[in-house]
Amino acid sequence: MTINLFDDSAWHTLLPLTFTRPVADIRIGILTIAQKWERYLNAQSGYITSAYLQIKYPKAPSAELFINGSICPNEALINAVFSLKPDEALYKHELLIAYNSSTNMEVNAEGFKPVQFESDLVRVIYPEDIFKLNDYELRSDFLLITKGRTSTKLSATNTFLGDNIFAEDGAEVECATLNSLSGPIYIGKNSQIWEGSNIRGSFALCNDSQVKMGTKIYGQTTIGPYSRVGGEINNAVIWGYSSKGHEGYLGNSVMGQWCNIGADSNNSNLKNNYAEVKLWDYNTENFRKTGLQFCGLIMADHSKCGINTMFNTGTVAGVSANIFGAGFPRNFIPDFSWGGAQGFEVYSLKKMFETATKVYERRDVDFDQVEKDILTQVFEDTKKYRHF
Repeated sequence: MTINLFDDSAWHTLLPLTFTRPVADIRIGILTIAQKWERYLNAQSGYITSAYLQIKYPKAPSAELFINGSICPNEALINAVFSLKPDEALYKHELLIAYNSSTNMEVNAEGFKPVQFESDLVRVIYPEDIFKLNDYELRSDFLLITKGRTSTKLSATNTFLGDNIFAEDGAEVECATLNSLSGPIYIGKNSQIWEGSNIRGSFALCNDSQVKMGTKIYGQTTIGPYSRVGGEINNAVIWGYSSKGHEGYLGNSVMGQWCNIGADSNNSNLKNNYAEVKLWDYNTENFRKTGLQFCGLIMADHSKCGINTMFNTGTVAGVSANIFGAGFPRNFIPDFSWGGAQGFEVYSLKKMFETATKVYERRDVDFDQVEKDILTQVFEDTKKYRHF
């Protein structure tokens, strides 16, 4: 089966995280939304997204189903999608969930026969939804991935509380405490948890990532592939190819790909007056109420901070922001910013490309023209936010 996952209004409300990807490429739980649909449907997927992203994320030819990429699948939803007949569209009230096109082509589904989905669904609309919903999706993904399978046996040097732990082949854990009493713990292929670490579920460590010595990780946390973490982490989602390798706190936060957090950097996740946290909204160009008391850092792809950086509660750092220096920078750090509390200047594309090339080389990945073209488009589209 072949499916296409389409972006809707959530692509805009999830900025800056979606400047560099379709919504379905967001990691929440253990898998990306696209990977969830692929596993549930035993399908290959493509994307219908912004034109400048389409080269990296192509459409799937002759797709049988078109599915909203902001919606996470579950058994009830899978059954409803499978039940769609040609030229029928599945809705939750006014929200388009999926449609079956008899022509196997992207069309306007408004003329299709509407079918209402009556059960609950999980939809990612705002950046904070990623850490808010991560525990639920992590537990769901854990069951999906591990069903009918046997975990690799872990070393007797570890302390285990509970047995809701699954390790893939090549996973290495020594002299760590793994507490799965409050949620499952998933340890991906060729990943490592180093000695002295304390891990509390729900927790996912994806393939080829490391947890450094003495790390403290609380529940509802995901570390994506090819990442390295240390210090203290709570209810955070790191998508992959990123590092928070030293002491310091990251909580109620989302980090994109190719990010780096300097040593002893911290984010606040609770205001001193316990007030509701607001986040910068790219659509309204203003701060939006989140309804949350705990909300930390939203950091888009390629952003980095120097040692001892301090982030205020509810800080949004755009794509390729480079943050350093004493004091608290502003709560909205525009894309391609260079500086900190003492002021910002534009982080030029030339300098950014030079750094990115070196960063990719360390992971044996090619920083190619496709990546450069995407970042160039983001640079142009975000000029209006850089009032330096």
